[in-house]
Amino acid sequence: MSKEEEVIVTAEGYAKLEEELKNLKGPKRKELAERLKLAISYGDLKENSEYHSAKDDQAFMETRIIVLEKMLTKAKVIDADNLNLDKVSVGSVVVLNDIEFSEKIEYRIVGPAEADVADHKISYESPLGKELMGKEVGSVIHVSAPMGIIKYELLEIKAD
Repeated sequence: MSKEEEVIVTAEGYAKLEEELKNLKGPKRKELAERLKLAISYGDLKENSEYHSAKDDQAFMETRIIVLEKMLTKAKVIDADNLNLDKVSVGSVVVLNDIEFSEKIEYRIVGPAEADVADHKISYESPLGKELMGKEVGSVIHVSAPMGIIKYELLEIKAD
């Protein structure tokens, strides 16, 4: 398996992907089958919006199942217990100081599959994530954003 094919995730992210797949293949598939059965009972499938909506949802769900199965097959799970806290890596929790606004911000560096900025999880492939990877405490990071360059000081690297 080449590096490009790997899907880097934390153990928590892997578990969430597994749970989503289990839910889609079980309860969600059954629920969608019931929706389709009901829509078919309305007759005339050509102009049956419930049927077409359910078929669209089914196609989306089956595609998501395939994507999740591939991701899980190619997953490289990061062991949080073996993190090197001297440098930022996937799985690290970083505490940053936004130099312009003097605000502390904390993010967990994760793989793209589990990134969620609202939950303070950023991908190592994001602009900030790329700049942080391999940096040490005390480093100043410059991130290009639509409003200009944002500067952060790396205050702390810790495990979750």
